[in-house]
Amino acid sequence: MLSKSVTGYVIGGRRSRTEIIAEILRIAKGGARKTRIVYGANINFRLLDEYLKRLERAGLITIESGKVDIIKTTDKGVEYLRRYENLENLGIL
Repeated sequence: MLSKSVTGYVIGGRRSRTEIIAEILRIAKGGARKTRIVYGANINFRLLDEYLKRLERAGLITIESGKVDIIKTTDKGVEYLRRYENLENLGIL
């Protein structure tokens, strides 16, 4: 079974944590609500909340609280994503 993700096709349908993190950071680059990330990264809200806590602690995203929370990738998160994509382009990931 092949499943399509933002980064391409994944054999077996399972993605690594690294790939899920990269997808979240890509989607949140310009700012996104949780719903947009859930649908874009193809994960559930419970899993998203776990990732958001880790990413915020690591300084890779910020969460702007308001009527609706907006998640944004930080400069550090953009750097993480750039390095991830370089490794992906080299065929390492």
